Amino acid sequence: MPAITLDTRVLAKYYFTQDKIVQHHIDSFNKFLDTGLQKIINEQQIIETDIEGTCLKLGKIRVENPVVKEADGAIERLHPNEARLRNLSYSAPLFLEMTVVKEGQDTQDEPIEANIGQLPIMLKSKVCNLVDMTDEEKISDGEDPLDCGGYFIVGGTERVVMTLEDLAPNKILTEYGERYGDKIEVAKVFSQKRGYRALVVVERGRKSLLEVSFPSITGRLNFITLIRALGIVTDQDIVTAVSTDPEIVKFMLENLDEAEVETMHEAIEKIGLRVAAGQAREYQIKRANYVLDRYLLPHLGDKPEDRISKANFLARMAESCFELALGKRDEDDKDHYSNKRLKLAGDLMEDLFRVSFNKLSRDIKYQLERASMRNRELNVATIVRADVLTDRLQHPLATGNWVGGRTGVSQLLDRNDHISTLSHLRRVISPLSRAQPHFEARDLHPTQWGRLCPSETPEGPNCGLVKNFAEMVELSTGVDDVDPIKQALYNLGVEKFQFIQPEIIEYEIDSVEKEEFESEFEEKAIGIKKTEGEFSDEDAVSDTDIEPVEKMRDDLDDDFLGGIDYDGGIDE
Repeated sequence: MPAITLDTRVLAKYYFTQDKIVQHHIDSFNKFLDTGLQKIINEQQIIETDIEGTCLKLGKIRVENPVVKEADGAIERLHPNEARLRNLSYSAPLFLEMTVVKEGQDTQDEPIEANIGQLPIMLKSKVCNLVDMTDEEKISDGEDPLDCGGYFIVGGTERVVMTLEDLAPNKILTEYGERYGDKIEVAKVFSQKRGYRALVVVERGRKSLLEVSFPSITGRLNFITLIRALGIVTDQDIVTAVSTDPEIVKFMLENLDEAEVETMHEAIEKIGLRVAAGQAREYQIKRANYVLDRYLLPHLGDKPEDRISKANFLARMAESCFELALGKRDEDDKDHYSNKRLKLAGDLMEDLFRVSFNKLSRDIKYQLERASMRNRELNVATIVRADVLTDRLQHPLATGNWVGGRTGVSQLLDRNDHISTLSHLRRVISPLSRAQPHFEARDLHPTQWGRLCPSETPEGPNCGLVKNFAEMVELSTGVDDVDPIKQALYNLGVEKFQFIQPEIIEYEIDSVEKEEFESEFEEKAIGIKKTEGEFSDEDAVSDTDIEPVEKMRDDLDDDFLGGIDYDGGIDE
């Protein structure tokens, strides 16, 4: 039988090419253009105003090719080299359909497409002007035909958005902790939805009692109280939701003996006393319901009907704690690459655009109300100030100061030579502190094989924390629509889980309370509370210039939380 030989040069030639070298950034940015922009618009849908019966309905958004507006008003097609030489930003106009909707109006106005600002464009992405040009045309325009793209040009400066390493969101991780000298079992999950990220922790402490902590609740809440507030009330239903294992059932019965409340209403009142102490009872109940829907496990939904899913998810976390205590499972390895996710340029631009568009929406609301007070016609084309969005998109790229208090997310592209440029575009940064040892995090982990280069890492404090992609790495991406995946599993014989349907307490929030609650939630969602520095805010790109995160890795809240400090919940 003839021996089969593998010519590795063929693979190397395929992977290490101009097209493949930074394809992960380009694909991520293209996905942001295709679905990310419209997703953020759909999240907003309507801009409400204080003008009675008037609101602004949002439609489709589109991006054109990069252009420059000359001093005489002429709009010309812009190429990257011209942007470098003239200190311009390589950006394209964004157009959004908007319609003024008035109550009682028989016919709805036609949507008006308004220019809402300029979006910085990544070189070699689908809307870049270089995409359809031949090598000869690029050379005649002063472009390098071998340039791989994957970076931005802001104010004539080449900026690269770094790939950030992060713990996987919406995934239960278990570990041992310590409190008052006692060993405790902890299950935690970083629940993430629409840019908001909440750390939810279930702990098994003294007497095997379970406690839960999540944002907007100071301290820890009794597990049984929270489960009953979410709708699973009877002892049997609570035990069944957690586990049918006799050893775990014994632990759960101990928790039920120490229960603070017996009914759903009592549980909600108990939480109300924690989240709105000193307020009227009616306000406390409204506040408690709002906190349960918006701050507890937001990735499962924010409606009262989603509470049963949250209760069952918390029960799964409790089961993980008990399994860890009984030795039926091991601690989760934070350094295992299945527990990591990478935030690429498209993901980071989506976070930035979401916050920037919220600011633009507020400005549009103000301009509409101002025009109405002066009895002017509500014309969408004239009330949108495009520079509001443009400035908020370009400034973080130019300085590296990202939303949520993160610094050094974008860096000046290293142009010492071609190899250093490629290396910089394929760099992966961990947010852990450079000042702490973090031996396990710096070590080469077996799961990094074929994904990260074992050799290319700097010496000194950044060793093992600043990494680079391996030559033949392929990045898989998540999907937004999970229904086809669920259906495929059901077709393979997976049985649907029958949830216990709880009683749903309906509650109404008046406009003043809604505005108060929503503004508070929005502040937390965009990470107004700043963490200690995570990345370098310097323009330099050397590996030693990355600023330390002053956090202890052994603490529960030591992981990268997207710029929000969840030290036992967000402070009020």
